Amino acid sequence: MTSAEMRRDPHPLTGQPFESPVPAGTGWPGDRATGDTPVAGTPAAVRRLARSAGTIDELDARISVCRACPRLVAWREEVATTGRRRSFAQEPYWGRPVPAFGDVDATRLIVGLAPAANGANRTGRMFTGDRSGDWLFAALHRAGFANQPSSMSAGDGLQLRGIRITAPVRCAPPANKPTTAEKATCAPWLERELQLSADTLRVILTLGGIGWDTTISTARTLGWEVPRPKPKFGHGARATLLTPNGPVELVGCYHVSQQNTFTGRLTESMLDDVLALVRELG
Repeated sequence: MTSAEMRRDPHPLTGQPFESPVPAGTGWPGDRATGDTPVAGTPAAVRRLARSAGTIDELDARISVCRACPRLVAWREEVATTGRRRSFAQEPYWGRPVPAFGDVDATRLIVGLAPAANGANRTGRMFTGDRSGDWLFAALHRAGFANQPSSMSAGDGLQLRGIRITAPVRCAPPANKPTTAEKATCAPWLERELQLSADTLRVILTLGGIGWDTTISTARTLGWEVPRPKPKFGHGARATLLTPNGPVELVGCYHVSQQNTFTGRLTESMLDDVLALVRELG
């Protein structure tokens, strides 16, 4: 083990020292995993552990210790040790897969893309610690889904009501581009999350076309009825997915990336309008 991996840095809120990546069960705020949580080391193990998870919390714990994609494991841990952004150099980095965040009994689900290397890969929470998250959580607060407008670090008191945020890829990928094989390996986690949410789920909001396409392909894998021809993604696009538990409304939204928010392709009012629709439908 290198000196960088042995180093401990104080959590920005609690002050508790942690190694980077953060070992499971060492006290990181919101960490559901323990030293006994089973670890998926292969695609077959991901499928097995996802299917056998009995609750959202159990699923999240298993997701957060997954090591099934060697390239993603190496990259997320490299960023967490020797590749930290200078402004966060004195903070510990989560450096593990990022589980979903929010209300486990939510009727609404937001599907993003993948964690950011110095955002969720650092903080251990979806969309937390970067500019995309600043936009998203401020909008969720305006819409009444969040108890505060910002999401800076795990343990900051943020709570979501009636909504949960997830992603089809749980590790930060190099250049923000997971491979086809990596996306396929990660897919059972989202499949199981949708299954475990089936009793309450009424609306899925996808951020970006990849989230839209992944949600549709996941729905088909689960045997849900998807309109044909395949619904096209767009901001404000809608489609109805028929599940054994009833209809689930699919809603599209441009991603809250800086590429979209800086250029005006996505404005605050556009995001607010979509979230108002999500609230109405759910």
